[in-house]
Amino acid sequence: WSRFGDKLQTLYCGGRTRAESVLNGLLASELEPDDWVLVHDAARPCLKQAHLAKLIAELRDDAVGGVLAVPVADTLKRADADGRVLRTENREQLWQAQTPQMFHAGLLVQALQRCNSVTDEASAIEAMGLRPKLVLSEPTNFKVTYPQDLMLAELLLKNRTEI
Repeated sequence: WSRFGDKLQTLYCGGRTRAESVLNGLLASELEPDDWVLVHDAARPCLKQAHLAKLIAELRDDAVGGVLAVPVADTLKRADADGRVLRTENREQLWQAQTPQMFHAGLLVQALQRCNSVTDEASAIEAMGLRPKLVLSEPTNFKVTYPQDLMLAELLLKNRTEI
C-alpha cells in the first residue's frame, strides 16, 4: 500500500441516514470551508459526464450551490390515508431533485449539523433559508430503487456510447 503514497485516504463509516453519512465524510475530510463538495448517490449509476460538467460550470461562481434536477412530467396526486385522491397538484413549478448536489463544504457541514432529518443536502441548505439552484439534467439520471429500475439502468449503460 505504501506505493500509493498520499493518494489513499481512510474510509469512514457512514451514519444511520444519508445526512449523517455525508456529515461524517465531511467532518473526516480536510476540506477548507470554501471548497466545493459534490455529493452523489451510488443509486444513480447513469449520470452523464456532460451533466456533471454542466453542474460544475453553472455553480462554480454561485453563492449557494445547487442540484441536478428535472421538471416533473407526470400528473401528481395527493392522497389521504385511505389511498384516495385528495387533489391533483400543480406540477408547473415542481422539479425532481437528483444528484450530484454541489455546495461549499463549510456551508454544508453547518446545514447538516442544524438539520439532519433531511433526505438530501439541498433540503438542509433550504432549512437555513437559502435557495439552491436547479440545474437541468435528464430523466436518465434516475435513482435505482426497484428491481425494474436496475434492469432499465443496465440497458441504458449497455447502450451508452459516452461515459
